[in-house]
Amino acid sequence: LQLPSTGSPPPPLFLPTDPPMVWLLAKCWVRSSDFQLHELQSHLLRGHLMAEVIAVATMRCLPSIHPIFKLIIPHLRYTLEINVRARTGLVSDMGVFDQVVSTGGGGHVELLKRAGGFLTYSSFCPPDDLADRGLLGVKSSFYAQDALRLWEIIFRYVEGIVSLHYKTDVAVKDDPELQTWCREITEIGLQGGQDRGFPVSLQSRDQVCHFVTMCIFTCTGQHSSVHLGQLDWYAWVPNAPCTMRLPPPTTKDATLETVMATLPNFHQASLQMSITWQLGRRQPIMVAVGQHEEEYFSGPEPKAVLKKFREELAALDKEIENRNAKLDMPYEYLRPSLVENSVAI
Repeated sequence: LQLPSTGSPPPPLFLPTDPPMVWLLAKCWVRSSDFQLHELQSHLLRGHLMAEVIAVATMRCLPSIHPIFKLIIPHLRYTLEINVRARTGLVSDMGVFDQVVSTGGGGHVELLKRAGGFLTYSSFCPPDDLADRGLLGVKSSFYAQDALRLWEIIFRYVEGIVSLHYKTDVAVKDDPELQTWCREITEIGLQGGQDRGFPVSLQSRDQVCHFVTMCIFTCTGQHSSVHLGQLDWYAWVPNAPCTMRLPPPTTKDATLETVMATLPNFHQASLQMSITWQLGRRQPIMVAVGQHEEEYFSGPEPKAVLKKFREELAALDKEIENRNAKLDMPYEYLRPSLVENSVAI
C-alpha cells in the first residue's frame, strides 16, 4: 500500500492469508485509490474534458454546413453544460472533491496534470489501445470485445459519410477548415498533442475516418464504458471509498474498529451515495448512440448511411444481450441501447 523509501524498512505485503479484517482493509485501500484514478483520469479527463476539446474546436473551426460538423455535432450535445457543472460543483474550490474525496484540496488537480502526459492518440483508438495492452482476443475482456465492435461500426458510418463528400485524398488536403479543426484539437486543445501521436493535419480520407471515429467513440462508447458502472460499483461505499480517514496500515493488527475508523464517515459516505445515484442512474431522458432525431444531412445517400449505422447498432445490441444471458454478471456498459449519444451527464 506504500512505496518503499530509503532509510525505512520495506512496507508490509498484504496477502489473502492475513486475518480477515487486515485483508479487508488492504482491499479497501486499493479500491479507494482506484476510485481516484477512475473518476479523475478515466472519467473526467479522458471522457468529459477530451469531449470538450473536440466540442470547442468544432464550434470554433467548422461552419455548420461543413459535413464533419454535421457528422459530429449530435455527439457534442450538452457536453459544455455538464462540464461547467463539474467545474463549479465537483472539482471547484470547496466542491465535492474538496469536501469528501481524498485527492481534494489540490491533489485532484495535480493528478489531472500528471495524467495529461498519458493522453496518447493510440490510447483513444481501441484497435491500437487493446493491442498495446495485450487485450485483443482475450475472451474474458468484454470491454475489449464490445469496444472493438462498436469502433468498427462507427468507423463504417464515418467512412460512408466521408466518402460522399471527399472523393479523393487531395480534397481532404485542400480543405482548410478541416485542417484548422484538426490542428486546433491537437495543438491548442491538447496543448501539444502531436508529441503524443495526435495528427496536426489530415492527409487522406482514411486518416479523416480514423480521426473522426476517435472523436465520436470518445464521446459515446468510451465515456459510457466508464460512466455507466458508477452506480453498480460505487453506491456500496466500502467497495470504493471516496476517502480514507486514517493512514495506510503498516502492521497487521487491524480490527473492525480500525476499518470503520478508516472508511468515510456518515456525511462523506452519504454524499458519495447520493452523487453516485444522481450521476450513475439510468437517466429518464437519454438519447442512445445514433438515435438522435435531428436531421443534419439532407438527401437519400447520407440518410441511407445513417440507417445502416442504426441497423448495425441494433444487431450489436442483440448480440450483447444474447451473450449476457449466459453470464452470471452481464457486461452492459457498451450496449448501444445504453450508450449515450454524447457526454451529457
